[in-house]
Amino acid sequence: MAEKRITYKVEDVNGIGEVQIAQEVVEIVAALAAAEVKGVAAVGGNMKDELVSKLGAKNLSKGVKLTVLENVVTVDLTLNIEFGKNILETSKKVQERVKSSIESMTGLEVADVNIHIAGVEMGE
Repeated sequence: MAEKRITYKVEDVNGIGEVQIAQEVVEIVAALAAAEVKGVAAVGGNMKDELVSKLGAKNLSKGVKLTVLENVVTVDLTLNIEFGKNILETSKKVQERVKSSIESMTGLEVADVNIHIAGVEMGE
């Protein structure tokens, strides 16, 4: 199976070439950005405290879906929220963090960050 890639040209007057970014890389950036927000218990069902160390980076993109059209990205994230946290405030912070992270790291424009709350998790 071919790896999905997002391709866009580098804006450079010298015409250096293209940059190709694997779609999974952008998905991981989105998942990590979302996991950094206080109140997010899990991204796509993966507990954020155990994400990288136990599951590896490739499993981070499980709850992230990207749609890319002419270098404009729409992100769909499935999250679990910590019990007692304001869902709307937490979601807004996730949207801002994900948009900022993708745009600053890739140069792609993020049109939408859609949040899907799959569940609420109780603390320890």
